[in-house]
Amino acid sequence: MEIKEYTVEKINDPTGILTGERYEYFLSLEVDEEDDLASEQGLQLKVLFFVEEDQSKILNYHFYNSIEDRYLDFALEEDELAEIAVFCREHIAEAE
Repeated sequence: MEIKEYTVEKINDPTGILTGERYEYFLSLEVDEEDDLASEQGLQLKVLFFVEEDQSKILNYHFYNSIEDRYLDFALEEDELAEIAVFCREHIAEAE
């Protein structure tokens, strides 16, 4: 799995109820053509990422096929999830 493009945006909590900060990532992925997720139309991963002091984690994620405008029912493997979390941590400073 390779991240080809991405966007990141900080989500503001106007109520002030939520602790920490949340970021929304849209990752355009390229996967091996033998992978169940392989698609000629492209594949996106929408990630909600949480940061508070020295703690950070993925709150949830969804695979999305933008051409067909539908979410896909797949899960990341543990090593892939860890790779995405590292990517998110490294790119927080780019949030709008």
